[in-house]
Amino acid sequence: MLQHYFKNLYRRTMDEAYGLAFEQITQAIHEDGSVLDCGANTGGSFHRLQRQINLDTSRYQGIEWNQGCVDQAQAKGLNIIQGDLNRQLPFDNDSFRCVFALSVLEHLLNPCAFMRECHRVLEPQGTLVLLTPNISTLFTIALLIVGKMPSSGPHPDSNALLAGEELFKVSSPNLLPDTESETPVHRHLVVFSYRVLHRYLNMLGFTDIKGYGFGLYPFPNFLQHILEKLDPYHCHQMVFIAEK
Repeated sequence: MLQHYFKNLYRRTMDEAYGLAFEQITQAIHEDGSVLDCGANTGGSFHRLQRQINLDTSRYQGIEWNQGCVDQAQAKGLNIIQGDLNRQLPFDNDSFRCVFALSVLEHLLNPCAFMRECHRVLEPQGTLVLLTPNISTLFTIALLIVGKMPSSGPHPDSNALLAGEELFKVSSPNLLPDTESETPVHRHLVVFSYRVLHRYLNMLGFTDIKGYGFGLYPFPNFLQHILEKLDPYHCHQMVFIAEK
């Protein structure tokens, strides 16, 4: 029963967070801007943007580390290349109107270096859009008090812990765990707090930084819109929009 309650909260949280992120991406690129999709997978974000603003493939570029996903995307005619987001991005300075990374930052070994690279490849007045979990949630604090692993923190490299009761899992049961893989996709490696991420974007030289929180657990869904505005600092997911 408790698991079902939190799964419903999580589903609504992710729907709202992704909705805002894509709204901001479409505003940033509008009719003529180019966009870089970081962690592009097989190009699902392109198809969503195409439906929303009729995005042309010539204005879309993606980078993805998994070669199998890259092959699938390229077979569909999408300009997605294989690359490692922990390293320097293979693009010139001032190349994109918008750079976005949705549910990507927490999976990187070098997320701070990645955000520096995002700043470099953005055009002047270009927009960065990030969606990532928040380490400093009320839910995480409660779990730590009772001795549990934080829900939005680094995931252990153990299937036994994942299958046991040490982790409170609210993501989709269709998400296949890759806990003990040498190249994990789903494990969280570095997770920021709201205040630290806001501060770091400012340190990098981004301006007009706006942060939004989604999912102030354990409160019910009908209160979320109000509570998220009152306290974005302790919500489960964060969306940040920043201008170069």
